[in-house]
Amino acid sequence: MPDLFPQRPAWQPVISVVVPACNEAAGLDAFHQRLAAALEGQENWEVIYVDDGSTDATLTVMRALQAADDRVGVLSLSRNFGKETAITAGLDHAAGDAVVVIDADLQDPPELIPALVAEWRAGYDMVAARRRSRAGETWLKRWTAHAFYRLARGMGDVRLPEDTGDFRLLSRRAVNAVGQLREHHRFMKGVFAWVGFPTTFVPYDRACRSTGVSKWTYWRLWNLALEGITSFTVMPLKCATYLGLGVAALAGVYALQVIVKTLVIGNPVAGYPSLMTVVLFLGGVQLMFLGVIGEYLGRVFNETKQRPLYLVQHYAPSAVRIDR
Repeated sequence: MPDLFPQRPAWQPVISVVVPACNEAAGLDAFHQRLAAALEGQENWEVIYVDDGSTDATLTVMRALQAADDRVGVLSLSRNFGKETAITAGLDHAAGDAVVVIDADLQDPPELIPALVAEWRAGYDMVAARRRSRAGETWLKRWTAHAFYRLARGMGDVRLPEDTGDFRLLSRRAVNAVGQLREHHRFMKGVFAWVGFPTTFVPYDRACRSTGVSKWTYWRLWNLALEGITSFTVMPLKCATYLGLGVAALAGVYALQVIVKTLVIGNPVAGYPSLMTVVLFLGGVQLMFLGVIGEYLGRVFNETKQRPLYLVQHYAPSAVRIDR
């Protein structure tokens, strides 16, 4: 695949901030005010707001922000492609030497960005914000998040850092590396971990949402977890093999017990309940792992279509320029 950035332009901001947003109209003004205040004193910077098919006034607010601030760029996708793809679109259009990814809901504080930039200037290509606490989240969500990261670290070849989300800074070479990974079933935390490069972490306390409600229902989180596991490991398929071998071994032991029992004391009464139990158990195991195989096969099917990751409805870059 050709390099997305074969030649750097003669102008570019030092820092680009990518903000994916879907139906975040109520909080964008407050977010931008805090972002601008946090980056006051930094070298030339831009922010790219990515409208991921919002159905409220999000795009209108973004355009108003751009009209008032020439450091704002607006990228509108043709429909809702999902947050993972919206992040990718923003990274593709970011021109900075360093690129920060942050959500618009103010759970991740823009005031932490200078600390991320400082670590980048110290020589790190990837600087991830690590959560010390997660305010406003139920114990169930915290526990499931904890369990997922531990499970993913244990199953996959790519070790996901614990308690880190999409809030992070990437150097230009890290952005270019991420840009080469164009799979449709995207799990950006895994993609960021896969590219490697020197990485460090900056701890912070995650706040509650400033406005609105989270788009991440438990069902969507479950599907995201499936994406994360199936995108970076074939361990579920290996588990199917191991479980199949285990069930086959148990079936062999049971068959041997039935034969010995029949030879020794006979078999006056047919074991219908035990037979049904075994048949239903084996049938359930087979259907479950047919589903696992189907998940992987579905991903192969989607990748072979070679459709673009996203379509752009409108793009208005920022007016920031630097002469090199």
